[in-house]
Amino acid sequence: MRRRGRAAWVLALLLLVLGTAAGQAQAVGYRYWSFWDLTSGKWTYATQGPSTARPSDGDVEGFRFAVSADSQDASKPRGNADFASICAKTPARSGRKRVALVIDSGTTADAPSGEIPPTPRTACARVPTDATTAEALATVATPLRYDTNALLCAIAGYPRTGCGDQVTTSHTPSSEPAKAEPTPHGPSVGLLAGIATVAVLGGAAIWQTRRRRS
Repeated sequence: MRRRGRAAWVLALLLLVLGTAAGQAQAVGYRYWSFWDLTSGKWTYATQGPSTARPSDGDVEGFRFAVSADSQDASKPRGNADFASICAKTPARSGRKRVALVIDSGTTADAPSGEIPPTPRTACARVPTDATTAEALATVATPLRYDTNALLCAIAGYPRTGCGDQVTTSHTPSSEPAKAEPTPHGPSVGLLAGIATVAVLGGAAIWQTRRRRS
C-alpha cells in the first residue's frame, strides 16, 4: 500500500507540474507590430524586418498590431486590398517604385490600456528604387518609433508607449517567428525546470522502492 501510495503521489506531482507549466506557457504573449508580405493574394509572415526588406515595384506589404506569441499565432492584416486598388491614383515614375502598404492597428482587445486603435488603412508609397519597406512606411505613416534593437514600436504614433511588451493572453504559443521578435525558442525555462524536478523525484521514489525490495 505504501509503494502504491508513493507511485500515485509521484504521478500526481508530475501532472501538476506539467499542467502548471503548460498553463503558464499559454499565458505568455507579446503586443507588437508584425510584418507581412502579400504573395499570390495570401499574407505570409515576412522573413526580414522592414528596415532590411527591399520590396519591388508592385509589391504589397502589411503591418498588423496585435497580441501574439509567435509567427504561427500572429494575426494577419485584414481586408482584401491589392496593389491595383491601393496604388490606383499613384502613377509610375521613372527612377521610383511604388509599394502598397496595409496598416492594420488591430482591435481594442489587443490595444494597450487607455488607447484606441486607429482605423485600418492603406497607402501607396512612391520611393527610390533601392528604398526599404521602413523607408516607404516613413513616407506615409509618420511618426514611426523604434527601440534600441530596431524593433518597430509604433506606426503613425500608435501605440503611444511600449514596445513588444509581454502580456497575458489566451493564445497558445507554437514556434519562434521567422524574424527577430520578443519570443524565445522552444519550451519555457519553467517547463524544463518542472520536468527536471519531477524526473529527480520520480527517480528517488523508484530507487527507494527497489532498495526496500532488496
